[in-house]
Amino acid sequence: MITSTILFRLIFAHILSDFFFQTESMVQGKLNKGIKHWGYLTLHSLIHAIVTFIMLAQWTLWYVPAVIFITHFITDMIKSKFDNRKPSVFLADQAAHIIILVLLWLYILPINTQDVVTNVLSCLPHNYWLLLTAYFLMLKPTSILLSLLLNKWSLSDSINNSLSGAGKWIGYIERIMVLTFVITNNIEGVGFLLAAKSVFRFGDLNKSKDIKMTEYVMIGTMTSFAIAIITGLIVK
Repeated sequence: MITSTILFRLIFAHILSDFFFQTESMVQGKLNKGIKHWGYLTLHSLIHAIVTFIMLAQWTLWYVPAVIFITHFITDMIKSKFDNRKPSVFLADQAAHIIILVLLWLYILPINTQDVVTNVLSCLPHNYWLLLTAYFLMLKPTSILLSLLLNKWSLSDSINNSLSGAGKWIGYIERIMVLTFVITNNIEGVGFLLAAKSVFRFGDLNKSKDIKMTEYVMIGTMTSFAIAIITGLIVK
């Protein structure tokens, strides 16, 4: 079997078990106290072990489902001590599972770790450091620059009804999308994104009394898009 295929089978089995075969009652059951907590935790870990063993289809590797069962049990037990509604907890949990699968994959096959790293790096574009820098610039650095540029216009009284931090995340996502469109030569996607944002904003900004808010949003949006487009052109 191709070495990478084994890794993808392990990951695919994890996705099936964690997101498709895990019901809402199991998720809630793991949050209970006492015997129910341990029962649901055991059931979920057992499903992971069985699905992984079937998907891997390497019947001599009997230790793989055992490792999956034990590590998943421990990881989810630790996760249950934290607030599962936090994205950071979810991401940390998934990262732990993936790291375990990669280590298990490296153990199964006689692979030189340095060769793996070399092969991964060879798959990356030659200017990956430039790309990484550009994408990180689209996040907090650009947000700080925009806040400084728009600082002379104060509209705090007009945006009390907005979600906390929503504007920041909308800006992050839209700049990442614009940068990706420019780098991948799909500039028409920028027009689609701008049109979509205009449609969503139209209902809030179509009244004469909202003209200041409209101008504020337009300046912020155009500046945000301009920074992302210029950065994308520089990267290209």
